[in-house]
Amino acid sequence: MTHLTYLEAGVVGLVQGISEMFPVSSLGHNVLIPALIGGSWAKDLNVASPESPYLAFIVGLHVATAIALVIYFWRDWVRIVGGFFSSLRERRVQTADQRMAWLIILATIPVGLAGLAFEHAFRVIFGKPVLAAVFLAVNGVILIAGERYRTRASLAADAALREARARAAAATAPAQPLHPVPAAPGGLPADPPRYERDDPDGPVQADRRLATMGYPRALVIGSAQILALLAGISRDGVAMVAGMTRGLSREDAARFAFLLATPVILAAGVLKVPDLAGPLGAGIRGQILFGSVLSGVGAYLSVRFLLRYLRTRTLTPFGVYCLIVGLASVAFLTLAR
Repeated sequence: MTHLTYLEAGVVGLVQGISEMFPVSSLGHNVLIPALIGGSWAKDLNVASPESPYLAFIVGLHVATAIALVIYFWRDWVRIVGGFFSSLRERRVQTADQRMAWLIILATIPVGLAGLAFEHAFRVIFGKPVLAAVFLAVNGVILIAGERYRTRASLAADAALREARARAAAATAPAQPLHPVPAAPGGLPADPPRYERDDPDGPVQADRRLATMGYPRALVIGSAQILALLAGISRDGVAMVAGMTRGLSREDAARFAFLLATPVILAAGVLKVPDLAGPLGAGIRGQILFGSVLSGVGAYLSVRFLLRYLRTRTLTPFGVYCLIVGLASVAFLTLAR
């Protein structure tokens, strides 16, 4: 594959990084963009080819995306990995970090096995532009329905999180003393009493909430990621919706989805890395590096934005986007034949 230009690499890399974190399917966009643009893009960037060099390029982008996630959540992964090893050493799972480690491992097993067994077949059979557009529309329906029919437990979890934030804000507000504050030695006012703050927005508190869910619930959420083998279905999107259907708040469902995505994306990339060093990567390694840098930057900024966005907003706009773009792409690709 010697005709991958830096423009193609840059556009696909940036879109990959952003769409991998946003619940809009990076693989679906990787399939649709070349087909919609046409010309040399459609010829050079064909993910459905059995030995597609474009796949080697996408592998490089996925590794960069996973690295960006590790960088963003590095403190959390230090705690979680430490919890894993401490659970092995103590031969028990007791703390929140230990439980989070095993929840992630258990939830990753189904999609890992499915990816090893079916990734190639699904990519070749379903990695066609029209099918990717159809599944992108289906992804939109999943996101919209997931918000429209949220469970009472999930809505209650959102309400509890809002109340916890309100309490934390009140606890840290300056207090009006009923009596004059006694002066410290030297005539300066004494330090006001310090409030013990249980910050609901802190990652430690978020993981404590996530650690309370049972292993069956984590298994269901992790298994939902298998749908993302279909180009057009978002891994993070279906994991978020599955988390909300199992009673998680929207924000905690997003956090768990991003934590689950890290080992899956990294493992998929590492398994394909030899392709980059072989014939499939010949002539495009510079383009791979360029696109990967943009992909990593896009992923880092996206996850940072989304975790704040989903505190007060819904997945519905992303669902509407997927539905419109998916149906419009089906119409365009069908008429273009």
